[in-house]
Amino acid sequence: MDLELLVKQFQSKNHAAFEKLYGMYSKSIHGVVYNIVKDTAIADELMQDVFIKAWHKADTYSSKKGRFFTWILNIARNAAIDKTRSKAFKQSKQNLNTDYFVDIIASHDNLDDSTDAIGIKNFVTQLGEKCKAVIELLYFKGFTQKEASEQLQMPIGTIKTRNRNCIQQLRDMVL
Repeated sequence: MDLELLVKQFQSKNHAAFEKLYGMYSKSIHGVVYNIVKDTAIADELMQDVFIKAWHKADTYSSKKGRFFTWILNIARNAAIDKTRSKAFKQSKQNLNTDYFVDIIASHDNLDDSTDAIGIKNFVTQLGEKCKAVIELLYFKGFTQKEASEQLQMPIGTIKTRNRNCIQQLRDMVL
C-alpha cells in the first residue's frame, strides 16, 4: 500500500491504517526510545503513548515538512527526553542496579540492533568521527544541544552547525 495513502487514512482516523503504521514503525520507535530511557517497561509504555499522541495529533502532520516516520520519531524522541527529565524518572534512577551498568558496558556502541531496525547504523557508521559523536549524543542518547556542547567541550553553535551538516550528509546518503 502507498505510504501517502496510508498516512491520509491514519489522519482520517482509520483503525486499519493505525495498525499498519504501528506494525511498520513500532520496533524502530521502541529502539530509539529505549536507547534514551534504558528501561524496557518505560520504553514499551512510551512507545504506545507516542502512537496514541500521533493518532490524536495526526492532523498536524504535513508531508511538505518531512516524512511521516521522521514526524513520529521526533514525537518519540521528545517524549523519551521529557520522561528522563521528569522528577519521578530521576528518583527511580538514583539507586540503579548493576544490570544498567552491564548494559552500558556491553553496548558501548549505542547503534544496537533495536535501533537499527530502520537500517540507520550502516549510514551513521559512514560518517566521520565528529559527526558520529554529535549524532550519538543528540539522537541516540537523548542529549540536548547544550548538554552535547558540554560533553564534547564545543561551543553550542558548533554543535548546531555540525548537527545540521551531519543530518544533511545522512540525507544525501539515503537519497
